[in-house]
Amino acid sequence: MHLRFSHDIKTLLHRLAEQPLTLGDILAETSERGFSLVIALLVLPFLFPMPPGLTGPFGAACLILSVQMLLGRRSPWLPKKIAKYQFPRPITQVILNNLRRVTRIVEKIACPRLEAIASHPWTWQLNGLCFSWLTILLISPIPFTNPIPTIGILLLAIATIEDDGLLMCVSYLITLLTTLFFGFICYAILLAPTLLPSIVR
Repeated sequence: MHLRFSHDIKTLLHRLAEQPLTLGDILAETSERGFSLVIALLVLPFLFPMPPGLTGPFGAACLILSVQMLLGRRSPWLPKKIAKYQFPRPITQVILNNLRRVTRIVEKIACPRLEAIASHPWTWQLNGLCFSWLTILLISPIPFTNPIPTIGILLLAIATIEDDGLLMCVSYLITLLTTLFFGFICYAILLAPTLLPSIVR
């Protein structure tokens, strides 16, 4: 099956091999799918240790796009400063190598399914809400947790591009479980000041 995500990624890889692309270029080429595609590109590096200073800009761009989805906007927009951003060459190589792996996995698990869910009028905004919330968790100052919301964002981005209602439902479940996990961590942090003295005794 010819998947839109795979096609977009392969086209993007070909273009990047010829010349650097900005986020604005990618959005212009992919129109509505650019929301999910650029979000996937921005969060993919979070699966691995990130160089200092990139978490803020990447997270901000994801949040801007996801909030637009939440508000029902279908044409993606980024501030000029972010739209003109080009991935540093080392980061680009890492992203491209991992995109190839992700694309191979996508071709095995994603396809248009459960159209009633994928095409429901509220699904676009719900996906935007999940993207926004997972991005907030992603940029939260809790160490070693970046890959957890990143997986949820990537799966939901692929599901949105492919109109895969089943994968969307899986992504919603992952969003819920991720929320519970972060809630448990926050609860543990709040309890730590009272628990530590009793443990030390």
